[in-house]
Amino acid sequence: MSLNDRKIQILQAIINDYIETAEPVGSRTIAKKYNLGISSATIRNEMSDLEEMGFIMQPHASSGRIPSDLGYRLYVDHLMKKRELSLEEQGYLQSVISRDISQIDYLMEETARVISSLTNYTSFISEPVGQRARIKQIRLLPLDMVSVLLVIVTEDNFMKNHVIKLGVVPDEDKIFEIGMYLNRAFQGCALQQIGREVISRLQIQLGEYSELLRPILRALQATMDAAEKVQLHMSGARNILAFPEFSDISKAKSLFQTLEEKDVLVTLLEESKSNDLQVLIGSENTVQSMKDCSVITATYKLSDDTRGTIGIVGPTRMDYSQVISVLNGMVQNIEKVLRNLTDDNRDG
Repeated sequence: MSLNDRKIQILQAIINDYIETAEPVGSRTIAKKYNLGISSATIRNEMSDLEEMGFIMQPHASSGRIPSDLGYRLYVDHLMKKRELSLEEQGYLQSVISRDISQIDYLMEETARVISSLTNYTSFISEPVGQRARIKQIRLLPLDMVSVLLVIVTEDNFMKNHVIKLGVVPDEDKIFEIGMYLNRAFQGCALQQIGREVISRLQIQLGEYSELLRPILRALQATMDAAEKVQLHMSGARNILAFPEFSDISKAKSLFQTLEEKDVLVTLLEESKSNDLQVLIGSENTVQSMKDCSVITATYKLSDDTRGTIGIVGPTRMDYSQVISVLNGMVQNIEKVLRNLTDDNRDG
């Protein structure tokens, strides 16, 4: 049995209509809405063939058809039309760039929120992770009378800011001098290479400000841990309740529990890092509670060795074309923001 043009048109009609309405699609609906130039009886025959081929299924004996996971896979891989972002969507994505964002974790939270708002699905994003955690640069800046800002950048341009409280903040010249000592001691080092000899020498150089060293070392530890560990941000988990597929309380609860177990999502992100774009549909997900979901992930890159992943979770009847265009648009925007952050840090 061949998948001819007419069957493909009918399959596309069923998928498009079901994505829009969440209602099983009958032959009369297709005949009225899609003007295919064939009778309802012919459409019914073609639908029977499509069901036999595994591309659609009938949830109830008296109902219309809905797409199967196999039908969605064919649609995503071969039938879906590429969708361009609207001007409104472009503006919304670019609003992330226009904000004065100086910390990666805040950028990640804003990115997840914007994607979730645009798509009405659940979004999650990982902070960029490098393969080598070595210190590239340390900057020390005065904040106020009792605190300084410590900026740590790794060789893979992963950056973290830390606020350090002091009894009395040194003057700007002294802060600059301390920063030079720190860079001279730590630049190019992995955390494991910072031994007692280095610390003892720094304590002597810092003199009366040696109290700075303990919180700086703690900040270095936290930064290096974060540079090597996936940090995840999520937004819109409750959006899933708006979809009739999850009106069953036990099903929704099971999915919520999965989304709360961030290790599951981290695993999904890790598996997708080798792909610029990955679409997992329904049963293709290895997690049982996500068998009624599709997960689409896109990878953004800060450098060849440093990258992160943006993901969206929604029902299998999600608007794949919209989600993919939003993810591709956000990848471009977030890479631009991250380049600006690292360039500002380098120039400063």
